[in-house]
Amino acid sequence: QVQLVESGGGYVQPGNSLRLSCAASGRIISIYAMDWYRQAPGKERELVAGWRKYADSVKGRFTISRDSAKNTVYLQMNSLQLEDTAVYYCHYRPYEGGVDYWGKGTLVTVSS
Repeated sequence: QVQLVESGGGYVQPGNSLRLSCAASGRIISIYAMDWYRQAPGKERELVAGWRKYADSVKGRFTISRDSAKNTVYLQMNSLQLEDTAVYYCHYRPYEGGVDYWGKGTLVTVSS
């Protein structure tokens, strides 16, 4: 069984930064199969950052990184905008067609 625990969310003013963390436990085949999604109020969940891909809305501002020794994935978010307000979820799918694992999410609120 795989467990994903996000942390680092919070309240921030526009233009500031936050770093999210996702600590994984259990049988992780590849940490590179972990990625970040988000869901804003009234909207569908969307991919934010994954293996060599970013949502257009965050390119140049967000960076995903990984620490294999710690089984942890990070999301560095810079120049945060009001539109970045959402619950951010860590996601893991060990291989194509495999089971999807989700964390419980961490709330990021960008507000002036």
